[in-house]
Amino acid sequence: MKLFGIRNCDTMKKARRWLEDNNIAYEFHDYKKDGVDVERLKAQIDRAGLENLVNKRGTTWRKLPEEDKAKLVDGDSAINLLRENASMIKRPVLEVGDDVLVGFNEEIWSERLT
Repeated sequence: MKLFGIRNCDTMKKARRWLEDNNIAYEFHDYKKDGVDVERLKAQIDRAGLENLVNKRGTTWRKLPEEDKAKLVDGDSAINLLRENASMIKRPVLEVGDDVLVGFNEEIWSERLT
């Protein structure tokens, strides 16, 4: 199981605490420290959908020029934009086998992981 996000994000802290409290082992990948892998991001977009992965409620999205926002029409056009702006990837992203869970929802995580 692999968890993707940004270490200091409040939602990430909740998700990591929940995993630890439930004794669920995971590997953590910090987008800021470790970067965003193109192939993995493509796979996550294929599994979870681009709309699910893009955080349009955050400040990074709001500050983005309209011409850049227009690039988010499909996975291929979004890859470079998301790599350059890792904060635009909704957090956390949890890979569980072939499944990808986006965002922390304790009820969903409990159903899928415990």
